[in-house]
Amino acid sequence: MSQRVAAIDCGTNSLRLLIADVDPARRTLTDVERRMEIVRLGQGVDATGRLAPEALERTLRVLAQYAADIETARAGAVRMVATSATRDASNAADFTAGVQQALGILPEVISGQEEATLSFTGATGELGGTAPGGPQPPYLVVDIGGGSTEFVLGSGAPEAALTAISVDVGCVRLTERHLHADPPLPAEVAAARADIDRALEDVAAAVSVSAARTLVGLAGSVTTVTAIALGLADYDPAKTHHARLSAAEVHRVADQLLSQTHAERAAIGALHPGRVDVIGAGALILDRLMDRFGFGEMVTSEHDILDGIAWSIARG
Repeated sequence: MSQRVAAIDCGTNSLRLLIADVDPARRTLTDVERRMEIVRLGQGVDATGRLAPEALERTLRVLAQYAADIETARAGAVRMVATSATRDASNAADFTAGVQQALGILPEVISGQEEATLSFTGATGELGGTAPGGPQPPYLVVDIGGGSTEFVLGSGAPEAALTAISVDVGCVRLTERHLHADPPLPAEVAAARADIDRALEDVAAAVSVSAARTLVGLAGSVTTVTAIALGLADYDPAKTHHARLSAAEVHRVADQLLSQTHAERAAIGALHPGRVDVIGAGALILDRLMDRFGFGEMVTSEHDILDGIAWSIARG
């Protein structure tokens, strides 16, 4: 039986809402509404350890809009999860209180492990692994966020064990740490690359990456790189979802973005204005992980942690 649910994902860079009709028995999830706003909740958290007042205000203002949408759609259950920025902030209680006032529920500040599990569920729900030439399990799902990147390996079978790790490299965190010039200086890019490579050593120690047959990439950095690689004049999720990119295409786009000025990146039609300043770091993370682990190809997924949250509500 289908049930209408509302899922909210609050990351370091973006705030997203999915209202969907979910039928666990039929394994179907039908969108009623999807929204995404760049609120940059994690602004300055890496340096200060606190959520900035203006970032909190932006986030809570959008949450009030989401609450109105949820009420209009008559969603029967709501779940909101918050990830990297709120795990790191010393004033996370201010965020929690504001969310409860706006939505009437408490946000769940989840661990990197649970974040990875929800992302895996959302990304692989439609990948059956049976179609000839289709994506085959085991899958390595990579979720490149603003503050962290999650890696999770699994077969995609219901209740199968997953292996996951979350590392503190994300597009906002790396940009704030290293990429300051316009365009970034070679030394800045090298410092960001070294930061990523150190984190990938931790991934290699925790996850048997070589067991994966398919790399599945998700979240805004991945989908944006895909749209640019496909040459889309405007962002179109129908074209990026389940698109396949070669490692060479990813490397080309990463080099392009890191050599461009802010104004040149802003002129790219498929690039959301809120990602202009951080997309170079996101592309570099994707490029480095494909090179480090020897993936010649990636499958892009538009379905991610947000869909995983919706599935989790429907399944109780």
